[in-house]
Amino acid sequence: MASNNFSSSQYSLFKDTLASHLLSRVEVTDPTELDDFTSYLSQESWSILPTSVQTATYETRNEVPDVDKLSLDATPTEFIDTLVSYDLVPDSDDALKFLRKVVAKYVGEACAAPPPWSSTRTAECEICEREVPLTYHHLIPRSTHTKVLKKGWHPESQINSVAWLCRPCHSYVHHVTNNEDLAINFYTVELLLGREDIQKWKGYAAKQRFGVRRG
Repeated sequence: MASNNFSSSQYSLFKDTLASHLLSRVEVTDPTELDDFTSYLSQESWSILPTSVQTATYETRNEVPDVDKLSLDATPTEFIDTLVSYDLVPDSDDALKFLRKVVAKYVGEACAAPPPWSSTRTAECEICEREVPLTYHHLIPRSTHTKVLKKGWHPESQINSVAWLCRPCHSYVHHVTNNEDLAINFYTVELLLGREDIQKWKGYAAKQRFGVRRG
């Protein structure tokens, strides 16, 4: 059964998708009004979508029904009447076509494959923030991948995510804890930066000049 979870990342994506479709039809001068209007329409329509659509991800993409065949009969009249009264669509049939386009775009983005790690490359080390030569650190160490997938610690789409670190920061990350702990507890840059020892290292490393040998 579908829920009214308006705090999920999927709902946020759905709302943003709806906003982008609205912007192609109206001229907005007040961003706050657009946010309020979009929030109202999103909440009205989100509740009718099946759970498989509300929780759509790359991993669950095969469970998501064909949007072209998705029933929208339960769409609230308030949603339809609002679109018609604001001259965003001519009639109720077009209101449903509008919603179907929004849902199709949302599903496509929610179920999209994760980007290849090479496309996430940064100009600065993600720990010390220096513009120096970078290496890629597997946020979920490769030696743990089989165990991670077997135990379901992380979805498969996240397994090859990386952080771009300079060599000293990369080495320090592997110095502070073992690979399994990294995989379970420190699988994002944000989680790594939440460690006190990493913060202390960051303060030190950020002050080091690249290529300067200290005697």
